[in-house]
Amino acid sequence: MNNMNDTFLTINIGSSAITAVIARPKYDVDNNIDILGIGISESKGVNKGLIINIEDASKTIKDAILKAKESVAEAIGTTVVSISGNYTKGIKGSGAVNVPNGLVSEADINQAMQMALSNAIILPEYEVVHVIPQYFRIDEEEVDNPLNMNGNRLEVAVYIVTAKRNALINIKSALKISGIDDVKFALDSYVSSLAVLDEQQRKFGAVVINVGSTTTEFVYFKGNSIVYNGFIPAGSKNITNDLSVMLHTPNLSAEKIKIEYGSLTRDYSANNEVGATKVTLPRTDDEDSYTEVALDYIQTIIHARVEEILVLVKNRLKKSALLDNIGSGIVLTGGMSCLGGIKEL
Repeated sequence: MNNMNDTFLTINIGSSAITAVIARPKYDVDNNIDILGIGISESKGVNKGLIINIEDASKTIKDAILKAKESVAEAIGTTVVSISGNYTKGIKGSGAVNVPNGLVSEADINQAMQMALSNAIILPEYEVVHVIPQYFRIDEEEVDNPLNMNGNRLEVAVYIVTAKRNALINIKSALKISGIDDVKFALDSYVSSLAVLDEQQRKFGAVVINVGSTTTEFVYFKGNSIVYNGFIPAGSKNITNDLSVMLHTPNLSAEKIKIEYGSLTRDYSANNEVGATKVTLPRTDDEDSYTEVALDYIQTIIHARVEEILVLVKNRLKKSALLDNIGSGIVLTGGMSCLGGIKEL
């Protein structure tokens, strides 16, 4: 049944932008949602997914929320904030319970999940964000959904996402200034996976790599669960910084060059068909002077950084013995996935 409190506010605290979205479920077969309002403000007080200045962060969060609320009359029921993998730890756990009357009830499932959580070793400075079931077994047979199935013993394997308590407290403090007291948290890479993967990819497993401005988050998703989540403190802003340093040009023109000529596959050599081989850039050391730079040199700088980020992800997956078992492949998302030629690379 629909009620006023179905409307929820979701906030993504990124290092380049803070996005607030107000939405409501449609209650149709495809679990669609109605987007009621969107607000985006340039991020301040956030670095690599962490709040580093509560006052600055709260101002930009408030700004994004106000923009999203402009055309929305409904009262908001729930606020969900997506959190960075920078301060999270994934833990695997398992639990088992005897089924007293031979028919698995919701209470039995909850008890098994609770048991798995109790068995896991959670560091004192961390807080539990998600307990996601990876698989269930009834009398040692794996099942999709154990509810109302017959058996004597129910086992569950779970993936527990925990986050540093202090990081969560800082987010709560920043939101309190915007008048929001009750907050739920969700792991950014987990919600990205739920958003971008289709049924087939979920079933056979896929790696979702979300490349943001200062962070790269990746998750191995299979079934309806996470198998592994990882984080690398580098993203598309690192490309801008590299260009700025290597070409002795201000950050603003480095960003512009990245967006305009940031293709990894376009041919910028002298005998190309594109036409342009060089570009004129302002110099950092002398504001009135300009320098000519070859576009294929710019391409080399961009290529090196993107390759480094992807190799770091690859090595983490290799280390976790997941690389040879990706299932339906890799899905790229986030701002840097728009870079021409990244798929080929």
